[in-house]
Amino acid sequence: MKPYILFGSSILIIIVLISGVAFINKKNEIPENHLEIVLRNIGHQLLLTAKDSTSRVLPVKKLNETTYQISFQNNFSFISDTLINLVQRQLQKNLLPKDYIVNVRDCKQKETIFAFEISGKTDNLTPCRGRTLEEGCYLINIEFLKTNKFNAALLLLLLIPLGFAGYYVKDKFWKKEKLEPIVDDNNYIQLGNFRFYAENNLLSFENKNSTLSEKETKALKIFAENINQIVEREKLMKEIWEDEGIVVISRNVDVLVSKLRKKLSEDDSIKIINIHGRGYKFMVE
Repeated sequence: MKPYILFGSSILIIIVLISGVAFINKKNEIPENHLEIVLRNIGHQLLLTAKDSTSRVLPVKKLNETTYQISFQNNFSFISDTLINLVQRQLQKNLLPKDYIVNVRDCKQKETIFAFEISGKTDNLTPCRGRTLEEGCYLINIEFLKTNKFNAALLLLLLIPLGFAGYYVKDKFWKKEKLEPIVDDNNYIQLGNFRFYAENNLLSFENKNSTLSEKETKALKIFAENINQIVEREKLMKEIWEDEGIVVISRNVDVLVSKLRKKLSEDDSIKIINIHGRGYKFMVE
């Protein structure tokens, strides 16, 4: 078989497979009406636990592609664990997405007063359990986290034509990329015995390199600009997540700082100290 025929056939197979996956994913989408009923039932059950069987759950609002809002006619009080267990039970029972973030906001001030995350990727983050939220006007936002689903068998079939196509075109159309070494100049920040290359998301220690995630780089850059000073937790949350429109809870900051501590652990002169009730202090002795 001539190379260009095999290449064209491979591309056609890839297009068919991708279209098939898109069709399957579309078919598996949850109908909006069903989702609204489940979310209204969550609000209804929450009112019942607050011994309120008369006031209404207001129409569910779709804030964006993945976020929905439950609101209520009257004020009420509830226990944080009740909401966590209720949401988990109702979503699992109705085969809805398993990864999501729940934010409880005050109707008037629009501030988040309670939040939790259920996710298989980051482990469940459920702070402030066991607390009773006093009677008030609440908005409950449920954001379903996007997950990339792909059938393993289809992926294997997709790799076969890709392999053939790559074999025939690699010499003509592909050029092997060469990794440019980091130039040993002043384009780094010295942190103890580490060299921090912020633009390259890289830490270098005694000729050993460690790659940083984008969020780790942002956090370390903030600490590097405030050595031996207290960095407020809110500053980290805002500059790392909230400026990009992502709402997180303090546990996310703790996990991120823990990862940085581990990557900096080879240098005993560097410490990230918890400042209770405020944030962290990045110290270099």
